[in-house]
Amino acid sequence: MVSDEYTGDVQVGAGPDVRELPHLRITKVAVDEQMSNNCYVLTCLATGDQVLVDAAAEPETLLPLIGDAGLTTVVTTHRHWDHHRALKAVVDATGAQVVSGEPDAAAITEQTGVPVTRTVGDGDTVAVGDCTLEVIAVAGHTPGSITLVYRDPEGHPHLFTGDSLFPGGVGSTFGDDAAFAQLIDQVETKLFGTLPDETWFYPGHGDDSTLGAERASIPQWRERGW
Repeated sequence: MVSDEYTGDVQVGAGPDVRELPHLRITKVAVDEQMSNNCYVLTCLATGDQVLVDAAAEPETLLPLIGDAGLTTVVTTHRHWDHHRALKAVVDATGAQVVSGEPDAAAITEQTGVPVTRTVGDGDTVAVGDCTLEVIAVAGHTPGSITLVYRDPEGHPHLFTGDSLFPGGVGSTFGDDAAFAQLIDQVETKLFGTLPDETWFYPGHGDDSTLGAERASIPQWRERGW
């Protein structure tokens, strides 16, 4: 699909959806029937360099999307098992470096056997060829959860949220009230508080949304506690 046809509505086994921005291509695919994780292959149109956001599962699905151009980096948004089951296979096949939030790095390596090449936090960047992803750390779902924002110079920002933000609410904190308070505070201040309403966000599961579509619901999310 071309950019004006992109919806972000992907189903496991049904192929990817592709958004073509002026400088960056975003390819979204859903993997694994049980968890239905979203994975995102980001491609710089000028250089062909590629970054994968979450090697969640199904290397047999992900590697053909990466293709012969190769992969420079896999960003793992957080340490939960369903977001890195294909990490070893993808890294073994491509030689890509592995990036994660510093507090989650040791757990990712312990669970996958793959060393994290680089740990990142607020203000760090990840290159996709000539394009730049800015890291915004959002703790609460896990201590080292990170989000990534691409500020399209010819359009609105694009935000990859992992499991920190979804249409309809923040990610699960598994009944931990302190973690929920931390997560919703950081989502409100660091994402909604710094990015415009037209920011399109891409979560770790399910459909996309915009910050503007969700902003008015934040008080309701706080009140319900999840």
